[in-house]
Amino acid sequence: MPRSSKIATKRAYLPASDSDGYRVLVDRLWPRGVRREDARIDEWAKHIAPSTGLRQWYGHDPARWAEFRKRYRDELATSETKAALDALRRRAQRSKVTLVFAAKDEVHCNAEALRAFLSEPPGG
Repeated sequence: MPRSSKIATKRAYLPASDSDGYRVLVDRLWPRGVRREDARIDEWAKHIAPSTGLRQWYGHDPARWAEFRKRYRDELATSETKAALDALRRRAQRSKVTLVFAAKDEVHCNAEALRAFLSEPPGG
């Protein structure tokens, strides 16, 4: 039986730490004011970030959180994202993965929605 996945989320504005493990930026835009050297990003996964249209529609409005998660899940269900999501799941079985994001709201953000999605069994 594989070990449980170890997927965390962390704001890009917090200092990177060795305990973060493999750091994946999951935003389409680079976080404003963050130097690439300081971010210590191992992978910038723009292709699994919410589309520009979805991000703009959501506008980080907690009242739209449930619908955002549904629409984002629909975007993630494409053949283009399957390989990337599977690779992140496999990596999380072996070691810690931290999904890095820029949003101020740490609960109602795409990284948290993605973490929940990745923690489910594939196809779940």
